[in-house]
Amino acid sequence: MIDALKYILIAIAAYLLGSFSTGILVAKKAGHDIRSEGSKNTGASNALRILGVKGGALVFLGDFIKAGLAVGLGWLLMGLYGAMLGGLCVVLGHNWPVFFGFKGGKGIACSTAVLLFTFPWQAAIAIVLCLLVIWLTRYISVGSLTMLFVFSVLLLITCPFFPQSAWALLLLALGTYRHRANLVRLKNGTENKIGQKAKA
Repeated sequence: MIDALKYILIAIAAYLLGSFSTGILVAKKAGHDIRSEGSKNTGASNALRILGVKGGALVFLGDFIKAGLAVGLGWLLMGLYGAMLGGLCVVLGHNWPVFFGFKGGKGIACSTAVLLFTFPWQAAIAIVLCLLVIWLTRYISVGSLTMLFVFSVLLLITCPFFPQSAWALLLLALGTYRHRANLVRLKNGTENKIGQKAKA
């Protein structure tokens, strides 16, 4: 019973942490409404496009930190499984924040922290490949999905399917769902590269 209450506490706290939207707050301070500009996404990619490198970096850092706090709380209360739950719920909160009408980001900055603080070496490989893909293609969306895909494959190879690999596949599914518009644009050749303004 006590363990169940701890898991519930982790899930609620992590979701609420995720619902704290760094992108909206940083953009507002700079005089922008990030939800009505660019891709209308509140994450670091759109912040980079709207606010420039400094603004994008601030949003990424804020989202990374809140995810790290959620995972850390999970580790503290219930070990690895608590960290995994906290990581999943912070991504859900970021993607669908209760404080901002359930309109959030795509969860990649948060997912980066979640992967690193739960399965570090698998995450490190996935992140390096993500950066390589972004450097080669200039598509943040392709690099982001590469990270989640490679991480899932590595966990399938190195960890039990349940709950570790199933959890990784769920994060991949969430990331893919949030990037569904990007995938359509990639197919149509209209996806924005780094440095481009968002196309209508």
